[in-house]
Amino acid sequence: MKKIVVIGGGTGTSVVLEGLKRYSDLDLSVIVNMTDDGGSNAIVRDEFGVLPLSDLRKSIIALADESYNHILRELFVYRFPNGNGLKGHTLGNLLMLAMVDVAGSEKKATKKLETLFNTKGKIIPVTTDDVRLVAKYDDGSKIVGEHLIDEMVEDKKIEKFGLDSNAQITKEAQDAILNADYIVIGPGDTYTSILACIVVNGVAEAMQRSKGKMIFISNLMTKIGQTRGMSHRNIVELVEEYIGRKMDRVLINDGDISQDLIDRYIADGESLIVDDMHGDPRIVREDIVANSEFVKDKGDTLKRSLVRHDSEKLSRVLHRVFRGKVGSLLFRVLSF
Repeated sequence: MKKIVVIGGGTGTSVVLEGLKRYSDLDLSVIVNMTDDGGSNAIVRDEFGVLPLSDLRKSIIALADESYNHILRELFVYRFPNGNGLKGHTLGNLLMLAMVDVAGSEKKATKKLETLFNTKGKIIPVTTDDVRLVAKYDDGSKIVGEHLIDEMVEDKKIEKFGLDSNAQITKEAQDAILNADYIVIGPGDTYTSILACIVVNGVAEAMQRSKGKMIFISNLMTKIGQTRGMSHRNIVELVEEYIGRKMDRVLINDGDISQDLIDRYIADGESLIVDDMHGDPRIVREDIVANSEFVKDKGDTLKRSLVRHDSEKLSRVLHRVFRGKVGSLLFRVLSF
């Protein structure tokens, strides 16, 4: 059984987990970003002193047994469309907050919810230290907080990225990385989802020491304040720089995306990420994009990506990579 570790925790990570959980020959773990400080997470952190719960909630639902407790799953993802103080918040975050109080910690609460939802993998916080992201830009300005970095309205280049104080990798996360056969990174916001995990003390070091092969799933579109104007090679090299290790495989979409959706991104100043990695033997190009436009839940007030990866397509390609069925003969030999 292959040990697979997925790093991130946001919506992109959920897409990966939803597909991979269907394969019985995979031992799945997800290492979840713990720096979210927007929306209900701001209330959870500021008023209750609890670490952010949204990415943990997303990973729990992504790995939940789909044939088990369906009504509870629907309630867990329900987002209030109205109500003073409730609009935009999920019932799942409130239930998780209560579970933290009952269990005594975020880690213990997560374990209880894994049992409740019969999850097909382990959900591991990258850290249990209370920290916030810090981005320093090329114009000399600085922004503290994932929510503010993620919701930039002007395009500036991040020159330095890290945390506002020391945060240490959890032992569970470290062990999962060190023992992994494959480490899957992305898709997700490059800085506020992927690098938010990697800048935690001990994460990059564990990835450098791990014998597991690293697979990077590149995003589809650019994002203001993070990757606008960057190519696939620029983004891969950026993430590799923070890790201190090269990727073994890079997955890039070559499926068609609706021109109408592309035009809507262009109207916002974004574009398809330019594929400038032709000739690189690590690249796997497959149709991994969803054919339908993403539709937000009622009450969701955040700006979301219109174009997403397809869970089933992506998991099929990843599973072939895990089995050594994609790429050169050398890679297939090394995979066994």
